[in-house]
Amino acid sequence: MSNEVSNEVLDSVRGLLPGIAERAGSTDENRRVPAETIQELTAAGLFRMLQPKRYGGAESEPVAFFEAIREISGACGSTGWVAAVFGVHPWHLGLFAEAAQDEVWRENPDALISSSYSPVGRLTRVAGGYELSGRWRFSSGCEHASWALLGALMQDRPMDFMTVLVPRTDYRIEDVWDVIGLRGTASNDIIVDRVFVPEHRTMRNHEQARLRGPGQEVNTGPLYRMPFGTLFTSAITAPVIGAVAGCYVAYIAAMRDRVRLSLGGGRFAEDQFAQVAVARAASEIDAAILQTDRNVREMYECAVRGERIPMELRLRARRDQVRGTERALEAIDILFKTAGGNSLGRGNPIERAWRDAHAGSLHVANDVERALAMYGKGEFGLKVEDNLI
Repeated sequence: MSNEVSNEVLDSVRGLLPGIAERAGSTDENRRVPAETIQELTAAGLFRMLQPKRYGGAESEPVAFFEAIREISGACGSTGWVAAVFGVHPWHLGLFAEAAQDEVWRENPDALISSSYSPVGRLTRVAGGYELSGRWRFSSGCEHASWALLGALMQDRPMDFMTVLVPRTDYRIEDVWDVIGLRGTASNDIIVDRVFVPEHRTMRNHEQARLRGPGQEVNTGPLYRMPFGTLFTSAITAPVIGAVAGCYVAYIAAMRDRVRLSLGGGRFAEDQFAQVAVARAASEIDAAILQTDRNVREMYECAVRGERIPMELRLRARRDQVRGTERALEAIDILFKTAGGNSLGRGNPIERAWRDAHAGSLHVANDVERALAMYGKGEFGLKVEDNLI
């Protein structure tokens, strides 16, 4: 069932790619993904791929979702990024209490959720729940969403990291997003001033890291027994890899018949150094996709069998996820450099993808050194504690 649904979604998404690519320039210039694109992706079923079946979702295998995200990102990096975060949030909401899921999806199963997980919010215990205040940065696509998942800390327990679910009526958005890369994500600020959050709309991150969540009582499928530290971080890396893979296709098409006006002239494609550069870039892209998909697939298969997902696999998934980002950057740097001065013009696909990939690499989920150090600790038999594994 899930594979059939996933393939139908992917086919629908592929039909949208020419339009998404045509709007990529205006998405970048206008600093937001058009409502038209969000509506098309909603109709295609993309945002339901990881949503519980109880609300009309597909509960697809996550590798199929990441494949769709990479293809969208190949047409427009900003659109792929927003699609990735909107698409993974239904999975996260599926771990919350049933009452929270009902609030979001009972009347509108297509409701979109943005996020800013950095624990900058201040939570104070009050009768029946909490009072929340704070300002969060980098909430991608938030203007299209009717809910937000926000990070917060308990004031009386500063190490108690929480994620809280807040409706659009309880926060305001400030347009501050004017950046170099991923310009079209409209990753603006969310501001909350002393709003009430009921207990059922909160979740402790340390429980989540232990693969526990109250939503598992009603969402019993294998998808909801997978780690946040794998699914969310993979959703952050998939658009980076996809943007670079799309750039590679555009690069080959642009450079195949190009004739050099310097370095002795001749066709670019007949230059051995250019041929080697293409081979290196293609290999890095392939390695990034193969490793990240392998780990997610093995993890999902563990969950299907009802087995405990070993910490070794979770650490390996984080290792290869950040290396996937790193490999993608290595590939696009090769392409950008060998394209020469032609890659500098604003608005061409190579230049835009180069900006988008490098911007995406700055997300905390793509902190290469931190993730690799965690893997090394695990290999040496040292205890690893982190909410992103």
